[in-house]
Amino acid sequence: MTIGISRKRQAGLAFKLIAGAAGIALLAGCQSASQGPVHTGSIGNSAVLTPSDLSQAEALAAVQKWGTAYSRDEKDKVAALNYAAALRAAGETGQAVAVIRKAAIYHPEDREVLAAFGKALAADGKFREALATVQRAQRSDNPDWQLLSTEGGILDSLGQHDEARARYRQALVLAPGEPQILNNLGLSYMLTNDLTEAEKVLRQAAASPKATLKVRQNLALVLRLRGKETEAGAISGAAPAGAAPSAVSQSSGQENTWAELAKI
Repeated sequence: MTIGISRKRQAGLAFKLIAGAAGIALLAGCQSASQGPVHTGSIGNSAVLTPSDLSQAEALAAVQKWGTAYSRDEKDKVAALNYAAALRAAGETGQAVAVIRKAAIYHPEDREVLAAFGKALAADGKFREALATVQRAQRSDNPDWQLLSTEGGILDSLGQHDEARARYRQALVLAPGEPQILNNLGLSYMLTNDLTEAEKVLRQAAASPKATLKVRQNLALVLRLRGKETEAGAISGAAPAGAAPSAVSQSSGQENTWAELAKI
């Protein structure tokens, strides 16, 4: 893929695309009984913030709130996770890494903390360390599909697309038809300009009853890249052609991500 920018910048854009705009729910919890079956190995939910869901104002407010809680007790897992998430949403990725790195010292075996650490590292461009951290959080006897999907996102950012897709397929064994995974697999194909396969997989993701608006917007972007403007507009809620999908976090400095990736 050539988009006229450095390899390091490409890697950052790839991770923003897959981990941010694609909505990999590293810290998402198990589904409730009313939502359907719980997937094998799903990471527990501690009511942790999702950076891509926060506006700039919300991110700044969350930094203040959770920064205060964190200063009261640095060992408080939820405070550390939320403070780091808020910092990432506010664009302070380096500080977020520092906070969650300390949390990993206090909670060295906690998969949720290690997962958040890996995601923070990747958001800060430290892909190799992020990969090692996510792999450390994984357990061969009880693999987590979200960790596998996140590992795939990091591998895609490193340009290791075949390895990334192998992780997505492993994740699909644990969570068949999961739109998050299909979404990331489809975007992986998009990163290598295989738009036909990207469209095919993203259509599967968007057809799921659990598909989010973000998934549909990602499909719409691929359709636009293939010249299918009318269908793309209908799928993305009739968003103007060329408009950045709302799934991209404007507060995280990602406003140009989709425009740059669309230059494939």
